[in-house]
Amino acid sequence: MTRTELSRTVDAPTGVVFSTIADISNFSRAVPHIEHVEFLSEAKWGVGARFRETRLMGSRRATTELEVTEYVQDERVRFVSDQGGTVWDTTFTVEPGPDGRGTRLVMVMEARPYKLVAKLVTPLMKRVVAKAIAADLDAVKAYAEAAGKDGVRCPPV
Repeated sequence: MTRTELSRTVDAPTGVVFSTIADISNFSRAVPHIEHVEFLSEAKWGVGARFRETRLMGSRRATTELEVTEYVQDERVRFVSDQGGTVWDTTFTVEPGPDGRGTRLVMVMEARPYKLVAKLVTPLMKRVVAKAIAADLDAVKAYAEAAGKDGVRCPPV
């Protein structure tokens, strides 16, 4: 298993940051290399929401199916995907920022390969994955800070 953890302090209220990551429509608008999202469930957020995401990774398009497996309003949301012989388990957590200002956003991604090729390749991809996560978090930070001025939030589940 490989584990990658990154964080950002976002100058926006916790609820706005949470809605940016937990509402897939907001997340796909925030992250510029997500080209398309197709919902596979009636739910658009919350436990059981399933969607297919297509994003540009370098010069290639990658499509992944994800499911929300944990959702605690304004605290954390967890996405799980089984792709390429690896279970990708990603948890976003939000909490009040340092000194009570803004929001601390933490993203932890665990990759659990279960096929031989994935077991060999996944550890080698750690740097590439960390770079992609950092770009996602930077995009979320910029989007949430702009949205925070307008008070954007997703509806409660």
